[in-house]
Amino acid sequence: MSKDKEKRQNEINAREEINADEYGDIFPGRIRFPRHTPCTLALSVSGLYEWNWWIMRPIPIHPRIPKTSPIPRSPGLLPYESLEGGEDYDVGETTTANETEAFSPILPWYFKREELRLDVDGRYPQMTASGTMFSGLSIRVHWIASLAKVGKNKWSGDIWYKHGSTVNLPYTKVKITATPSFFGNQRKVTVVFSGGKGMSRMITYKYKSRYFHPVEFEFDRVGGAPCVTSVETTAHPNHPAGMASETLTIENVYCRAGFNVSKAGGDDTIPLSEAGANARWSDMEMHDAMQIYWSKFADKAQWSMWVLFASLHDSGTSLGGIMFDDIGPNHRQGTAIFGDAFIANAPSGDAAPDAWVRRMRFWTACHEMGHAFNLAHSWQKELGTPWITLQNENEARSFMNYPYNVSGGQSAFFADFEYRFSDSELLFMRHAPSQFVQMGNADWFDHHGFQQANVSADPGYKLEIRVNRKKPIFEFLEPVVVELKLTNISSEPLLFDPALLSSGQDITVILRKEGRPARQWAPFAKYCSASSITVIESKKSIYHPLFVSAGVNGWDIAEPGIYLIQVAIKNDEEYIISNPLTIRVAPPHGYDEEFIAQDLFSEDVGRVLALNGSRFLDTANNALSEVVERLPKSRVAYHARMALGNPLSRDYKLLTLDKGKGLKIFKKDVKGATKELDAALIENISDSTETLGHINYKNIVDSYCEFLSGEGLDDVAAKCQGEMHKEFTTRQVLQSVLQQILDTQKSYGSKS
Repeated sequence: MSKDKEKRQNEINAREEINADEYGDIFPGRIRFPRHTPCTLALSVSGLYEWNWWIMRPIPIHPRIPKTSPIPRSPGLLPYESLEGGEDYDVGETTTANETEAFSPILPWYFKREELRLDVDGRYPQMTASGTMFSGLSIRVHWIASLAKVGKNKWSGDIWYKHGSTVNLPYTKVKITATPSFFGNQRKVTVVFSGGKGMSRMITYKYKSRYFHPVEFEFDRVGGAPCVTSVETTAHPNHPAGMASETLTIENVYCRAGFNVSKAGGDDTIPLSEAGANARWSDMEMHDAMQIYWSKFADKAQWSMWVLFASLHDSGTSLGGIMFDDIGPNHRQGTAIFGDAFIANAPSGDAAPDAWVRRMRFWTACHEMGHAFNLAHSWQKELGTPWITLQNENEARSFMNYPYNVSGGQSAFFADFEYRFSDSELLFMRHAPSQFVQMGNADWFDHHGFQQANVSADPGYKLEIRVNRKKPIFEFLEPVVVELKLTNISSEPLLFDPALLSSGQDITVILRKEGRPARQWAPFAKYCSASSITVIESKKSIYHPLFVSAGVNGWDIAEPGIYLIQVAIKNDEEYIISNPLTIRVAPPHGYDEEFIAQDLFSEDVGRVLALNGSRFLDTANNALSEVVERLPKSRVAYHARMALGNPLSRDYKLLTLDKGKGLKIFKKDVKGATKELDAALIENISDSTETLGHINYKNIVDSYCEFLSGEGLDDVAAKCQGEMHKEFTTRQVLQSVLQQILDTQKSYGSKS
């Protein structure tokens, strides 16, 4: 290199080193390098490339044009390739009109498109290439290949994954040659496909983006709630040695994962001035808010998601965040972060508690948003439906692992945490078929590996699934609530986290109707909860109810017939498997039940029953009101009244777009709530206890009594507790539970 050229190049390097951003890439006329990477001429080639091919359909324009009129084709856009059922064409070819009419190329006649994602340099390279072949707007086949470098800007490897119409891609190997350039519009990649039974195929893709997918984020905040969307990476002294000190945003995190992040509006503050001291959010309020307030909400899959920063969930400080699985017919489109939950409590004696809390709130937001990309927890990768075989990463320093789950706890986690996803997670996000990753597309946890459960040969626990009735027979339309009983069958006390029974993350429920394939129950919400390890004494048990009739996959138990239900809980590295429970759903009694079933077995009604009510889903509430009116003595009527009355017992927050974005407060309706809940819980206590289940019934009654006491109706609350005590005594419920009821009754001023 001459001295003049060397001088000019040094000037370019110095100038661009100052202007470089942290993502690294090339824009037309500008060199960009990562801040942590010296500026050299080794240009990045990773990114998204595209190839388009179309020809124009000849359209008649006049019957008497001379037959020698040429018909030009789109120049330079038609490589030599045989059309399916057509002729061979070459670039620059022209066609002559027939004797009676001439043609003008007006409309596309045949269109094909291919994408290539090259991932060999830049941040966290996976040495992988993946591609998608489209025909029109439809995906034909998706492929993935692992690469090894074979020369300068050259890689080769085997295609190890195909999805779709694989007959359109018979090849088994790829050889890739990249042409770097200072200018993005001059960058290209040539791929030679070979192997298999077909001939080799060579195709050149043009550069489109340094990112593999686009995505939009919308952040909204409830007034007064902490909202952390950025963090100083070295603000807390416990961090990896050599970590770069920078202000890292949520957008940065996902840009580095390979996504072109943009903001879809938002950053709004939702006032809580009318909500008083009740700043907590229930599941039903969150589901309603998601559908009303999110500016991008639509009944379709889209690369867009909503994040709401709130203070606390109804369940209290143990829940740091939640990913909503089901928004209308779509899934994984939004999350809520509860900044005043356990994530706001730094460990005792921590050197920088404020920095610890901010880091934990930031981690929680990125973690819950990761679920919206269909990422499982690090210790759950073996569950789901296979796309590739995955192994659990229990010690991963990833956004998808719990800091307190690793050996050494959260201190050991953050000492090695680099604010990133693991390689297997990046492989999924960047290279899995887009429908598996895109928000609102494939169901939660779809297409993650499933392997045989590791079951202990000498288990310390026994898991039972049961129903509180003499015979496991349910009326037609009656929702199915089962109870889980986990017993320590060892001779010593054991530690257990009760959240495993309810989180939706660590529990697998399989349902199979006789004569049908098995289905996996998918609850409407999954929780990110603090671990609350409990000591279970030898021969003692803990309990939890499960509403298993419906979930994001629809109504799993609806039609008359025989069903088998079985549950597995993952505790550390082992699965605890329940007994199989067989239940029967009886046929309908008459026309009214058959008629109501058409509206009852809907997605919205299932959600309202599972989440204990809604003030927004009017169609579902109307269906439940019709149940109460037409079938007042049926078992399903107790569930309907409970779901109708529960939202009336509290000041209910509903995000609306009326007069601009804001919060509408529905004041509690004491008269309406007591009318519905008395009928649901007390009027026919034997039937309601049986259909709701002992545990579920007690939880609902306790909550109802708190509401009554708050309204100055302690005598009514004490009476409800007394009635429950009588019924539970008849049912031979545990003496410890009966004593709890008596103590609660006494707290309301009654000694009877």
